[in-house]
Amino acid sequence: MTTMSTTEDYQAAEQLLRRPARPGELVTGDKVRPQWIDGGARFWYAVSNGVGRRFVLVDPAAGTREPAFDHARLAAALAAASGQQVDPEALPFMAVELAGNAVEFAAFGEYWRCRPAGDTDTGASTGTRNYTCERAEFTPPGNPLDVPSPDGKVAVSQRGHDLWARSLSDGREWALTTDGEPDHRYGSGPDSTGNATLLRKIGLPHLPPAVAWSPDSTKVLAHRTDERDVRRTHLVEARPADGGAPVPHTQRYAYPGDENVPLAELVVLDVATGTMVRAQAEPLLMPQLSPIATKWAWWAPDGSAVYYLGRPRDQRTLTLHRLDPATGEVTTVLSETGATRVEPNQWAYEPPIVRVLADEVLWYSQRDGWGHLYRYDLRTGALLGQVTSGQWAVRQILRVDEAERAVYFTASGLVEEDPYRRTVCRVGLDGTGFTRVTDDALDHAVTLPGAGQQYFIDSASTVDTPPVSRVRDWAGRVLVELERADISRLAATGWTPPERFRVKAADGVTDVYGVLYRPRGFDPAERYPVVDHVYPGPQVNRVAPCFDPGGMGLDAEPLAALGFVVVALDGRGTPGRSKSFHDASYGRLADAGGLADHVAALRQLAETRPWMDLDRVGAFGHSGGGFAAARAMLDFPEVYKAAVALSGSHDARCFNLGFVEAYDGADSPETWARTSNIDLAHRLTGKLLLVHGEMDDQVHPDHTLRLADRLIAADKDFELLIVPGAEHTFIDCVAYVRKRCWDFLVRELMGTPPPAYRPAAIGIGPELLGELFA
Repeated sequence: MTTMSTTEDYQAAEQLLRRPARPGELVTGDKVRPQWIDGGARFWYAVSNGVGRRFVLVDPAAGTREPAFDHARLAAALAAASGQQVDPEALPFMAVELAGNAVEFAAFGEYWRCRPAGDTDTGASTGTRNYTCERAEFTPPGNPLDVPSPDGKVAVSQRGHDLWARSLSDGREWALTTDGEPDHRYGSGPDSTGNATLLRKIGLPHLPPAVAWSPDSTKVLAHRTDERDVRRTHLVEARPADGGAPVPHTQRYAYPGDENVPLAELVVLDVATGTMVRAQAEPLLMPQLSPIATKWAWWAPDGSAVYYLGRPRDQRTLTLHRLDPATGEVTTVLSETGATRVEPNQWAYEPPIVRVLADEVLWYSQRDGWGHLYRYDLRTGALLGQVTSGQWAVRQILRVDEAERAVYFTASGLVEEDPYRRTVCRVGLDGTGFTRVTDDALDHAVTLPGAGQQYFIDSASTVDTPPVSRVRDWAGRVLVELERADISRLAATGWTPPERFRVKAADGVTDVYGVLYRPRGFDPAERYPVVDHVYPGPQVNRVAPCFDPGGMGLDAEPLAALGFVVVALDGRGTPGRSKSFHDASYGRLADAGGLADHVAALRQLAETRPWMDLDRVGAFGHSGGGFAAARAMLDFPEVYKAAVALSGSHDARCFNLGFVEAYDGADSPETWARTSNIDLAHRLTGKLLLVHGEMDDQVHPDHTLRLADRLIAADKDFELLIVPGAEHTFIDCVAYVRKRCWDFLVRELMGTPPPAYRPAAIGIGPELLGELFA
């Protein structure tokens, strides 16, 4: 039976596409984003009720969860004071300030303070008293581009090429640096990952500066970024916002093998005196991201030292350094060298799994084949012992109790049915007394309050089990339950939970894991086309072990709503398992994520699922996934009949130096050439749609244009969409771009014309930005 997509299917896909942009529209209670008060002793959060938000106040010590205020009475009082209609189920504000019994917020273009009638801010019980609301004087929370000090007295910001300080009490400003220059500036990361196009779209001149305050609020750790000799690359904006002539944009962007790379010279700035202490060491290589922004450089808890990690260009040695903030003297604490890259965390964008204690260092290493903690002497660098061991991996250090001589952490690999699920654990610093704080088969995502608190927030779920959020103490006891996710509205769209599966990799030996989404209105008597939702890593996973994994909802679920079976897989070469599993892609970046593993998985899945039509298989991917989608067509034309490649990094030789050299090796032009779709364009036999943003400053559009050039030279038919003005994620035209992709796959894999329905545009807002870039 021939499947086809209807207008109703497109409308369901649109709802699922918009879900990341509108948290809570279809799922409620799935995310708790705490806003700490009283130093983290209490917190409030806003939770969607399907039409608006309700505000909840939690006191973990008391074990209480209650409304932060009386929503109905506050709504009535605000309506009376403002003359506007106010729905208590959809209050007209997103955030509040809680001060005693008063609630402050911005609504209707004004700032309001509401409190129980007759209240004098004594903290007495509000009971059932009505509220009164009055217009209040608004003290702006500060420029979002400022970095405030821990004591809240001073903020640091970037101005031009320098750093400035501003008193938050009287507004006085003064320069912390004065010698910043173009391409030799303070407080910013590499130009190649600065997201300039996206920032212009949302009206920001730059990101907040990459700085770290000392615990006593007297000093700032920063770095001077040197890109003076880094390669210049260029983008041309065909139609700028003012409608004028095309505008060229120049960007510093180093390619693999370039002699000159971005550098970061660490400096310590005394905020009161304006004096600067420079690190007495060679600047750090900074190929991709700021070492301060990624927490590769941090202050000791007592402010007596700065610690930072450094690696040479081949990334096979990782060294922990100590910087004296008073003198700039730099000493080596410890160092580790390996046969391939030595990582402080398998996930490139997560903080290092390293903790400096009073006299010791907890150090993450994969030297025994798994990611574990080792203990070193802080003064001598001597190894004191291995803290964790086994065929599983430490994921994150949560807390170290030096008095108790114990470390609390998350680990993956302890749940037999799914080695990616995270478990909260405890072990003594001497390696004894290992125990599981969360002893079940769920995945546990942890949110931490401020240091010293005796609790954590735990969200427990699986790919097909909606999350339950609770507050637990460090013994694992539940102090208070917060939310149970409600997916009834999501299910009403025809959505069904994805299926977690395990199959053998192409080697026939290694277990690999993925998820399968059944099509909307699934009928096992029918046969459905299949879309492989690819992303190769090796710096992140395609599939998370929790419910509604980040990013997957943007494409996998809408495609399933259109009538496709959607498969996503983490093949060999991706993070989350053993060192050897991850290293399967080292020097073989084109094989990261194992496209051969994908093919093996599709065939194994179809053996017991005859409704999967392997004569109609397509690939869909964005960024690295765009590369992999096109590569699937070129390497396995007998399997993949169509592909959509969005913002694809098709030529490693012209891509970000930091990424390519980290995963394909440094000084390896032949390897980089193999990680290129350009030279294989002549192999194309199926249907290919290439999509790229004209102003993509992360993966430049020349990647897609170079591939298009070779396809034309090889006389190949393909479709090409260059989106004027668009950046890497197509953030202001997501609906249009996805509709074009959906139409292509419906035509080529279902063999039927797509419906004329056009999804509504998705506006850029704080929720969309928060979901996509949190």
